[in-house]
Amino acid sequence: MLERLDSRLLYENGGFEIKEEPFYLPQGNEIALFEAAFKKKLPVMLKGPTGSGKTRLVEYMAWKLEQPLYTVACHDDLSANDLTGRYIIKGDDVEWIDGPLLMAVKNGGIVYLDEVVEARKDTTVVIHPLTDHRRYMLVEKLGKIFYAPEDFMLVISYNPGYQSVLKELKQSTRQRFVSIALGWPGEDLETQIVHIETGVEHDIARKLVKAANKIRNLVHQGLEEGVSTRELVYAGTLLNSGVPMRDALYSTMIEPLTHDSDLKRSIEEILKNYFDV
Repeated sequence: MLERLDSRLLYENGGFEIKEEPFYLPQGNEIALFEAAFKKKLPVMLKGPTGSGKTRLVEYMAWKLEQPLYTVACHDDLSANDLTGRYIIKGDDVEWIDGPLLMAVKNGGIVYLDEVVEARKDTTVVIHPLTDHRRYMLVEKLGKIFYAPEDFMLVISYNPGYQSVLKELKQSTRQRFVSIALGWPGEDLETQIVHIETGVEHDIARKLVKAANKIRNLVHQGLEEGVSTRELVYAGTLLNSGVPMRDALYSTMIEPLTHDSDLKRSIEEILKNYFDV
């Protein structure tokens, strides 16, 4: 069936070259492992909580390896057609448009499927042949098989601690990837990240990190996810721009985490131990 142009096909479909070095401080040996996987044409799976640096790592590696990056933010409605492409009606003509995965397979580069477990299950049928020695992609609507070039790389990410049982990534899929685990950075490293990214005073950055680590302990007491490094960067950015302490902290370290009033009070008590709020 011919389909009209869908706006979902346009989001982030184009590959782009990263001209300037993204700021990234490694937690361990993830840079060397990623680079080795690229050279040996192995797919990579990034595992870790939201805001732990998965996307930033991919951006940094695309810059370091001098490869275009095709990013797809996966969601419930994302299908295999959104990755491969489809026919569209454009005026009186019918045209085929490549999806981001097919673009990368044709042109080379890194394709990044962010939170891949959120996509529909038929997407795994498309990516599986690209994760082993075959490295090909069958596009049934075109009746063609496309073989990935030397500089093609498939990277996926997901958050195993957050996904429900119904959305767990299958073992058969996980075992097709080199897995790189990213957790919360150590206190010194995370303090350095917040300080450099935001320009906030080092002492403030350290207090933000210390408070975040205390809040993260609540994950096992009702909180779904802890404060991400990203939220700490947001907090530092707001503070450095002159936003009052209470407003900056509440809007980044309380309100995004929970709607539960009891949990909010618990987080507020933690913040009071480090800040005048």
